[in-house]
Amino acid sequence: QVQLVESGGGLVPVGGSLRLSCAASGRPISSYGIGWFRQSSGKEREYVASISRGGYTTYYADSVKGRFTISRDNAKNTVYLEMNSLTPEDTAVYYCAASSAHTRSMSEYVYWGQGTQVTVSS
Repeated sequence: QVQLVESGGGLVPVGGSLRLSCAASGRPISSYGIGWFRQSSGKEREYVASISRGGYTTYYADSVKGRFTISRDNAKNTVYLEMNSLTPEDTAVYYCAASSAHTRSMSEYVYWGQGTQVTVSS
């Protein structure tokens, strides 16, 4: 099985940017479609973006389309989430997860990281 570790979260002002990383160990990350999800306080976890194994296909939630970019470097066993034009509504714990498929469906993701906190301050 694969282990996932997120990093890159932090405190950022409104309009700022952050790049999150999802590093894999145990198995090559190229074996998996990878998704990013987020959970705000008091809310359900929601889908953010995902990328296919080879990186040729990406999907985004409407709320982040045009602001966030997901990418991957399979040689480094890492997937990234570049986040720009951040707003307070983007404040959440961000999780990466691995699936055998490339899908928006949270239930298809089997392996999950511990999450990294992103706080956008106004």
